[in-house]
Amino acid sequence: MTGQMTFAEEPSLSRRRKQTKRERFLAEMDAVVPWARLVALIEPHYPKGGSGRKPMPLERMLRIHFLQQWFGYSDPGMEEALYEVPLLRQFVGIDLGRDFVPDETTILKFRRLLERHALAQAIFAEVQAVLREKGLFLQEGKTVDATLIHAPSSTKNRDRQRDPEMSSTKKGNQWYFGMKAHVATDLQGIVQAVDFTAAKVPDHQRLEGLLTGEESVVLADRGYDYPQVHDTLVARGIRNAVARRRYPGQKTGLAALKRYNRAIARIRARGEHAFRVLKCQFGYQRTRYRGLAKNGAQLTTLFALANLYMLRRYLLAA
Repeated sequence: MTGQMTFAEEPSLSRRRKQTKRERFLAEMDAVVPWARLVALIEPHYPKGGSGRKPMPLERMLRIHFLQQWFGYSDPGMEEALYEVPLLRQFVGIDLGRDFVPDETTILKFRRLLERHALAQAIFAEVQAVLREKGLFLQEGKTVDATLIHAPSSTKNRDRQRDPEMSSTKKGNQWYFGMKAHVATDLQGIVQAVDFTAAKVPDHQRLEGLLTGEESVVLADRGYDYPQVHDTLVARGIRNAVARRRYPGQKTGLAALKRYNRAIARIRARGEHAFRVLKCQFGYQRTRYRGLAKNGAQLTTLFALANLYMLRRYLLAA
């Protein structure tokens, strides 16, 4: 028989507690996300409400949306978690005694509002502006890279087909189905530009869209070792630090080539930190929606949040 809950079981009254990783994470992100600026960005597009039921508070819906990005909740899963997990309600600002919990349809409509008005890109740009104002970007160079994002390959859905906007590509000896996220980061690994394509699009074809012209040097892996890439960097007066491939039949200069690529890899590895945050910290392993636009909007939001996460200690100190 389950015993009656004591007052000590109430988190706000208990002194026998240890701060969990999730509590610490949410406390840090609550402090570093520029809530007021993001709310002001979305507010012109948010329903004002009339004589009927008032819409949910905008900041509450934004906080719920970010919880979905951090912990991978679906719309129905997010609704249930808000009922079940007091910590999440506390972060969102819901008191079950006086507040309504938004249902899954309300959560879905908020995400579609962000997609309809391209607000994921605006959120990314606003976060960039905050970091730039605080002097947290390194401007002397950029690392460009891409990562594969898996998409469900099953045809057991309403249309009985795979997502037509995704594609297959071969990496090494393994085939992948999905999309690619292309990013440019500064030399400390903070994402400055994002692009997304089907998986079959070669990495080097998206290089120009990731550059701003302010770079003094560009680092990249061997997937960018193409004549058009080298020509673009030379034409823009950018120092070329693209890793080189070994070509068939090449027998001379191999030791120098290996040293050159290793030296670039030591610096370029920082450009993959954002991918690690997405896939390991936020648990983003595969696409959640159908179509490049919806998944691209989610990726753009995730990279904005990843930037804040990677710089959270500097932001908290400031």
